Amino acid sequence: MEEIKQLNDDEVGLEPPCKKPNLDQTEEEEVLPTIDADGKPILFNGVEITKLTKTQMKKYRKMLKWEASKKEKRVKERLKMKNKKVEAKKNNIDLGPSRKQLKKATMANSSCKIGIAIDLSFDDLMIPKDLGKVIKQILRVYTENRRSSAPMQLHLTSFTGKSREEMSKHNGYEHWDMNFHEESYSSLFPKEKLVYLTSESDNIINELEEDKIYIIGGLVDHNSHKGICFNKAVKEGISHGQLPIGEYFTLKTRKVFTINQVFEILLRVSEGKTYKEAFESTLPKRNNMQPTNSDANVDQNDPNSIEKIEESECANNDSS
Repeated sequence: MEEIKQLNDDEVGLEPPCKKPNLDQTEEEEVLPTIDADGKPILFNGVEITKLTKTQMKKYRKMLKWEASKKEKRVKERLKMKNKKVEAKKNNIDLGPSRKQLKKATMANSSCKIGIAIDLSFDDLMIPKDLGKVIKQILRVYTENRRSSAPMQLHLTSFTGKSREEMSKHNGYEHWDMNFHEESYSSLFPKEKLVYLTSESDNIINELEEDKIYIIGGLVDHNSHKGICFNKAVKEGISHGQLPIGEYFTLKTRKVFTINQVFEILLRVSEGKTYKEAFESTLPKRNNMQPTNSDANVDQNDPNSIEKIEESECANNDSS
């Protein structure tokens, strides 16, 4: 029987199997400078470039790439805004105040002299996560105030310790058009001008007074400290009050709004809206908010009426 010779791949002219490409491999990465123009080591998050780990180096390269694309993105954003303005002009859509107008609309130049103080004396009652939420809500407050043609006089009081540390994560906050105070509101303003906003108060604030300072408690407590702002106001002998939501809507649960919701309601009222209009435009809609009998003619199917939301974070007016 004829012996069959087994041939290997080379003998039959077959090429060895192709090696799978390493998907993690990229083109040779650009060598990055490690020393600046002054001869000092370049740092990333406080670490010299030469000492970065592989993960840190990826983040550093990503940051450099983002910085390089910033200019291009800015050009695209301007073009997009230009097209948006052209479209708005065609359709008679009001885009609100321009950037130039907003720069002039500072608290110092504002016709509105109503004061709002956010009380940040509750740091020790919150876990870091909730303190972070407070600062995020304050960022929204600042944004709303800056977009207004007549900003309110905005103050952060007891701005020390953990609150200040959390806020420091936002570079340049010191230059915001907002008043930062280490002192308590009671050390800054006459007692007779202070009004603490709290849902436990029996006093209804139907009108905002120009010479008053309305205090919003800077607290996210998930109902753990019910009544704390009311008790604080009583103990300090200062006026207190709540917004008149009960005159327009019936709530099945406790009236709890976030810091930025309370501020926006006050801002809209200061701009000339009624409280009812301010509530409807500011508060996310929820099933347990029904018009009162005096307002029963409101269309329940109206998209501008109030719709369902998740339970709000506790953050006073209504936050305690």
